[in-house]
Amino acid sequence: MALDAIRTWLGLGAAHRETAEPAALRDLIDTLEHLEPDQARHLARFAYLLGRVAHADQHVSPEETRAMEALVVKEGGLTAEQAVVVVGLAKSANVMFGGTADFEVAREFSEAASYEEKLALARCLFRVAAADEAISIAEESEIHRIAAHLKILPEDLTALRVSHAKFLPGLSSRRG
Repeated sequence: MALDAIRTWLGLGAAHRETAEPAALRDLIDTLEHLEPDQARHLARFAYLLGRVAHADQHVSPEETRAMEALVVKEGGLTAEQAVVVVGLAKSANVMFGGTADFEVAREFSEAASYEEKLALARCLFRVAAADEAISIAEESEIHRIAAHLKILPEDLTALRVSHAKFLPGLSSRRG
């Protein structure tokens, strides 16, 4: 079952189901249970990858959190309250699992998504990174790593960079 896969991805294997799950994880599972299994997996991966970029500079700003929540509402069709839970867990998962899950989640997203969905995610990654009006070198590097896993075409990645140039280090005219 898809929820079993999500529970495993979250570190809540079968042995953990018998014990009390932390409230945030119970809330996330409850939030995702109403979705179709493929949609729930897609949304969990999407949110995780957004969190990966937001956390690339070791700090997730309130603006980045709000941007992630808005994107999860828009892309996942969740309520604002559900998005808070999903984004909160995605941010925690990036801190807890970090590099061990990064490649796997990006690969799974890439295998399951169409090119248009991958490109939409790349747009969202730039939006999250630019939410605090500055894309750090670490955030841009993380976007490039994810884009490589997603096999985003160089010309599409360049177009995204150009559209966010005012926020990029070294390209911004507002920095002094």
